[in-house]
Amino acid sequence: MTQPTQRVAVVTGGAQGIGAATARRLAARGDTVAVVDLTAERGRAVVEEITAAGGSAAAYGCDVTDEVAVAATVDEIAETHGGLDVLVNNAGITRDNLLFKMSAQEWNAVLNTNLTSMFLCCQAAQKHMVAARYGRIVNLSSRSALGNRGQVNYAAAKAGVQGLTATLAIELGPFGITVNAVAPGYIATAMTAATAERVGATPEQHQELVAAQTPLRRVGRPEEVAAVIAFLSGDDASYVSGQTLYVNGGAR
Repeated sequence: MTQPTQRVAVVTGGAQGIGAATARRLAARGDTVAVVDLTAERGRAVVEEITAAGGSAAAYGCDVTDEVAVAATVDEIAETHGGLDVLVNNAGITRDNLLFKMSAQEWNAVLNTNLTSMFLCCQAAQKHMVAARYGRIVNLSSRSALGNRGQVNYAAAKAGVQGLTATLAIELGPFGITVNAVAPGYIATAMTAATAERVGATPEQHQELVAAQTPLRRVGRPEEVAAVIAFLSGDDASYVSGQTLYVNGGAR
């Protein structure tokens, strides 16, 4: 296994929240970062911030549930930047509802975006990583994988991410590729703000409630999850693979 002199990293859902924080963190350590979101326009603000700070980044538009679009985008990134070394599968949505009210459309949308997209991105990226005999894949799971009222679709998808991760670590390990997952607890993002609205609270009220139930007595920040992703996608974690690391302030 030969470490590339300068990594090329792909971050899906990179326009905001944990994805944007991860793109900034990887660029700060010297990676060239492809900020992938539903449209290139959505990722441009993050790219401009990175380049203004002296980093290297480019925005790409891609529907990560579209197999053809994913394959074309991954190939374009690898060809443009001379390879693909790191893949962070962060893109995700919520469509919360209780089981008896959840529609098949809500179920399918979350499973496709939060789980199937990871399969598609990993499948497209692995051929470049296998050829180089080097790669780092980090998938975003969630504390909700353990179960969360009103999120049967999201919990099922995020539990599936952990099984996907463990299996890909077995399959891709012989080619020098590590595959791990990060499972955040409550992180202050637009997604958790939407969850607060669903239960009839403001984001501030909801965060205060969650913080009171968390051993560290606060909610997490996107940058704190990005730091763990950076570790797992770097060579300090070269013998860590097939793991899911919870980043949740000590909650059980």
